[in-house]
Amino acid sequence: MENAALSDLGLRRANNQDSFTVFLAGNQQDFLRRGHLFMVADGMGAHAAGELASKIATDIVPMTYQKLRDKSPPDAILAALLDANNQIYTRGQASPEFKGMGTTATVLVILPQGALLAHVGDSRAYRVRGQKIDQLTFDHSLVWELQATGQKYEEPISNFIGKNIITRSLGPNPKVQVDLEGPHPCQFGDTFLLCSDGLSGQVEDAEIGAVLVCLPPAEAVKALVDLANLRGGPDNITVVCARVLDRQIAQDPGGQSASTAGNHNLRPVHPLVWTILGMASLAALGLWAMGQWVAALVSLLAAVLSGITALVRHYGGADELPSFDGRHFGRGPYVSCDCGPDEKFIVKLNEIINQLRDAAVGENWKIDWNRFNQFLTSANEARNSADYVASAREYLHAISFMMAELKHQRPHGDS
Repeated sequence: MENAALSDLGLRRANNQDSFTVFLAGNQQDFLRRGHLFMVADGMGAHAAGELASKIATDIVPMTYQKLRDKSPPDAILAALLDANNQIYTRGQASPEFKGMGTTATVLVILPQGALLAHVGDSRAYRVRGQKIDQLTFDHSLVWELQATGQKYEEPISNFIGKNIITRSLGPNPKVQVDLEGPHPCQFGDTFLLCSDGLSGQVEDAEIGAVLVCLPPAEAVKALVDLANLRGGPDNITVVCARVLDRQIAQDPGGQSASTAGNHNLRPVHPLVWTILGMASLAALGLWAMGQWVAALVSLLAAVLSGITALVRHYGGADELPSFDGRHFGRGPYVSCDCGPDEKFIVKLNEIINQLRDAAVGENWKIDWNRFNQFLTSANEARNSADYVASAREYLHAISFMMAELKHQRPHGDS
């Protein structure tokens, strides 16, 4: 997995109430058992309450999920979110300052069976495949819940109901309903993105997808944060991106799920077994040399038993791996659209570039214009050749370069 994550304060918030975590499997056996875990949480509550709630969630969920090895991944991730809800609720009840605090939580687990999602709130999970972006989670917001009823309205619901009114979150109540989605089988090159509404509220789905098509994860998360800030940055912005670059994760060549092939994986032998084997062998040799035949035979027997234990452990009967039992959860994707970079997207990026350049000139900011213009020259050449992916990539590089330059400007009046 190629992955990257970035969390930004935004332009109008005093503190960052978002949290995220990335927990990668340390080896193949861990991947078969628990996969790679990614998570975004967007806290809510006065003072530091939201920040605390999201931090508790991103700490508790991966720890509990890893601990529940006897449960299948869907059952374990569900239990982990319920545990986080209980701990946030208990902490909130213990202090008037934190009472009612809560957080969204969107978790992605990449497993041999595919992408499994667990979700509460309106932080989103997307998948980009080819030049199409799918929203894999259902927003637990009043707007989405009303739209789901199928009732017709004379005007868009969002015109008279705030988009940020959510109907579920971890923490405010002792019980919470968690949505499970998937597993969605992975393909080579699939890109998954988790984000708080600081991104999805400012950048359209097709734009998010276009950025992911054009850039690797590390550059994409930065470009997306920059775009959200350039559109006002009214909220904290958190983006976690993961791209599948291992064909074994995407699809087992034999058509068999990697989890069902678990019995062919050799189990590790505890170091203590090898230590006992070595010590017993040395003791047997030493005692034999000293003429203590009975003691030497006892030590030799201990060495043989240790060797048999190691062989049985290593080759006989690998650990059983938890499975899904053929279950599929949820009804996603819920929204899908084409996201291939096109002339329309290039025009948008060009407009942003012109606005940034005009602002920099008007404020007399110190910019490395040579470097900036190199990006624009490459972007325009690719645009003239109708290579919109390359053109968008260079425009996005120019935007991120300019935003990085602006962060180093001194406020007026400073020497």
